[in-house]
Amino acid sequence: MDVLEKLEVLSTYSQYDISCACGTNKYDRRKRGCDGKWLYPVPLPNGGYSILLKTLLSNACVNDCKYCPIRVDSNIKRCTLQPEEIAKVFMEYFHKKKAFGLFLSSGVVGSPDNSMEKIIATARILRQKYGYPGYIHLKILPGVSEAAIEEAISLANSVSLNIETPGEKRFQILSKKKDYLKDIIKPLTLVAKLIQKSCEAKRINFTTQFVVGASDEIDSEIVDYTFKLYEKLKIHRVYFSAYQRGLGDPNIPGEKCRSVNPDDILMREHRLYQTDYLIRKYGFKRHEIIFDRNGNLMLDKDPKEIWAERNIELYPVRINRADKEMLLRIPGIGPKTVSAIIKYRKYRKIKSLEELGLRPSLIKRAKKYIIFD
Repeated sequence: MDVLEKLEVLSTYSQYDISCACGTNKYDRRKRGCDGKWLYPVPLPNGGYSILLKTLLSNACVNDCKYCPIRVDSNIKRCTLQPEEIAKVFMEYFHKKKAFGLFLSSGVVGSPDNSMEKIIATARILRQKYGYPGYIHLKILPGVSEAAIEEAISLANSVSLNIETPGEKRFQILSKKKDYLKDIIKPLTLVAKLIQKSCEAKRINFTTQFVVGASDEIDSEIVDYTFKLYEKLKIHRVYFSAYQRGLGDPNIPGEKCRSVNPDDILMREHRLYQTDYLIRKYGFKRHEIIFDRNGNLMLDKDPKEIWAERNIELYPVRINRADKEMLLRIPGIGPKTVSAIIKYRKYRKIKSLEELGLRPSLIKRAKKYIIFD
């Protein structure tokens, strides 16, 4: 295959790692360009969005991650690009204004450090040879050395290392080759430590991702780990990727549960994102996240509305008087609307939600939880 044919294959396989785009609104959704390459809109640290060209350097891999379509025993077409090839193609995209940033990952060929060096070499070529000053997101491969992590951070605007599962027990179901504590938790902790040191010079975005539904984890375990990632490692964003059936080993839990409605796993991913927003944007504490008797989020209603129903004595909220914290607890109302309410009521009383320009569906949800004095 020539370079562009390889890029088409590799960019397609890169779509399964979504830790740079979650698809919760029109700005975050990934899409294919007219030439078949995957393009990702991602928020930038200083505001705004950038379109990323996302690809693997190689879809060959020695690892046995049983949820992954490029695992060692998977029968797929394998190919590899060299750092100079990726750098050259990306600069062509950049000059044609098709893409303004690069997300680069790879399967593990030989050893983690061998593949990580090629990822780093690509970034080095872009920075030093082509003088590219823009956005680069590098994937930190599990099991790489401290020196490789340090150099990746020095070249990138953003890095990610996927945690994959909440805990070693769940992880062992999915991989026998990788060591959860040594290959994932230790480097995650190291990345967090190095980024906190480097933040004085520049802001490095640090993300991770859970694969949801491949192992036999429950939602409360994922949420517990999510709180720890934000509190202890100061990670900037946690992503959740619903396991895609038919891509993995037929013997893992995610493949065995054929009785489960396929739409449920996507709704489960959605509920985890809603919970993540409650943590990051609404100030919810761990004990305020409500689960069913099995430790899972309820699929038929969003977690914020469930909390409101369990704390009905706090409602209705006086929208013209309530403080910011209580306004954020109104179902259907988010941080931007709360800011608009606080600004609007400085000059006049709010008499209807329609004045704020909310969507009809959100107005319907919020109305039963508020009064206008």
